[in-house]
Amino acid sequence: MVEYYREVTMAAKYLKKIMPNSRTPQTAPMPGTNQARNAAGGYSFAVDAWTRLHRFLILGSEGGSYYATELMLTVENANNLIQCIQMDGPRTVREIVTISESGRAPKNDPAIFALALAAGYGDEATRRLALDALPQVCRTGTHLFQFIEFVQRVRGWGRSLRRGVGGWYNALAARDLAYQLVKYRQRDGWTHTDTLRLAHPKPADATRDTIYQWVTKRDTDPRPDAIAWATALEAPSDEAQAFIWAFERAQTATDVETILQLITEYRLPREALPTQWLNEVAVWDALLQGMPLTAMIRNLGVMAKVGLLTPLSTAEQTVIDRLTDKERLRKARIHPIALLSALRVYRSGRGVRGKGTWLPTPRVIDALDEAFYLAFDTVTPTTTRTMLALDVSGSMGWGDIAGVPGLTPREASTALALVTARVEPHYSIMAFANQLMPVAISPKMRLDAAMDATRRLPFGGTDCALPMIYAQTENIPVDTFIILTDSETWFGNIHPAEALREYRDQTGIPARLIVVAMISNMHSIADPDDPGMLDVVGFDTATPQVMSDFALGNL
Repeated sequence: MVEYYREVTMAAKYLKKIMPNSRTPQTAPMPGTNQARNAAGGYSFAVDAWTRLHRFLILGSEGGSYYATELMLTVENANNLIQCIQMDGPRTVREIVTISESGRAPKNDPAIFALALAAGYGDEATRRLALDALPQVCRTGTHLFQFIEFVQRVRGWGRSLRRGVGGWYNALAARDLAYQLVKYRQRDGWTHTDTLRLAHPKPADATRDTIYQWVTKRDTDPRPDAIAWATALEAPSDEAQAFIWAFERAQTATDVETILQLITEYRLPREALPTQWLNEVAVWDALLQGMPLTAMIRNLGVMAKVGLLTPLSTAEQTVIDRLTDKERLRKARIHPIALLSALRVYRSGRGVRGKGTWLPTPRVIDALDEAFYLAFDTVTPTTTRTMLALDVSGSMGWGDIAGVPGLTPREASTALALVTARVEPHYSIMAFANQLMPVAISPKMRLDAAMDATRRLPFGGTDCALPMIYAQTENIPVDTFIILTDSETWFGNIHPAEALREYRDQTGIPARLIVVAMISNMHSIADPDDPGMLDVVGFDTATPQVMSDFALGNL
């Protein structure tokens, strides 16, 4: 690596002698590169199809961007996905499964969409792999319905699709199967009755045979004797059937005591209860005792609204204890963006759709803030001199990260920068658009306050070369530049890659550049031919450690 930088420095000096005005404005491509015109009118490096696939699987295209609509990004990513399937279908399926199972993406929707395309556009081997991977990617009934809605648009219900969908049901343990059938009953116009009738899987055992009959014949009038157990006076001895019996019992319950007993004894989820019971404080208290962490985070506002989650209450302490339990967060695969979304919504005291209000408690807000940092894996400090540069241009304030309402790329980049700043002893945080500006944030600030600070910054055109130009002009020693951007740069009279090489030449520091992509587009300011530049997809639990490893020279 040292030899490489020596060669780069010598080449730069030589070029300056024969081409003294060799800087290239960002509105033109750098000579001898594969740069392509970006949506803002400038030129950036085109990422390859597999990098584009990773970006889509992690970031999706929901929310669009300032320059590209959601539809345009979706079409571009779908075409790229089909290209990957045609180039190497099995590799595409492996990438989908890996990213989905690792929890790197805020939402599973892009992986489900990608798997459906692989099951429809791939060759025979790819289609088989995609359908075999169905239980790994589609982990809930809702995921299954989404997959079916996608896949039936590109193929019919042939034998392999029936086998794959039937295999999804048969792969579940009986109790888990009952839970999925009760909790996720319908989505996108699909129900389990529809899918089981289309797939008609062969039951793997007698319990499944009984449960499948309950699903497909539950609404038949009169009900056949085969499913009379579901409404009997006594619960069946089989655990899976008993769970379904408790669900049926809840539908006809007339008093809250019966509901509380069913929740406690059979661990019924909120979705199993008729809506009239969801205004009862006692019901939410019972639900909270066995509520999965993801569901708890999503229902913080509801529990506050009904009067359960109040200052110094037992429920408040329960929520705080769970949010600040790192191992619990890890096992539940809670994505940092889910916590950012929960923090924004809960702190606002109002639901996303404006229905109902509540009074948030400061201790829960603090716990959500701490949970965000705990959600990341342990990050190794590099102790290198790091400049974190946040793109706050107009394009970064447009669109939503992973479809989270109001969570813009600008705010999300602030949150990720704070993760790095919390572990690095030598850092500076700057913001830039068409000019560089100091930003009054530090890792000691609460996360929501830091995001508010960047939200109020002025913005304009995008010049991603500014961090390197500023460090060179002010003679600031920087080992690692980390730029969080959408790469829609166009404003400056020198490309970021050129600015980094000039900085290396002047200072003698073999500085590295890490570009964190905040939008699923086809551009990057990182030169793929320069081993001192890295393009990563932000952000998930693995991102900070990847950046740390690269800054240390371990990648």
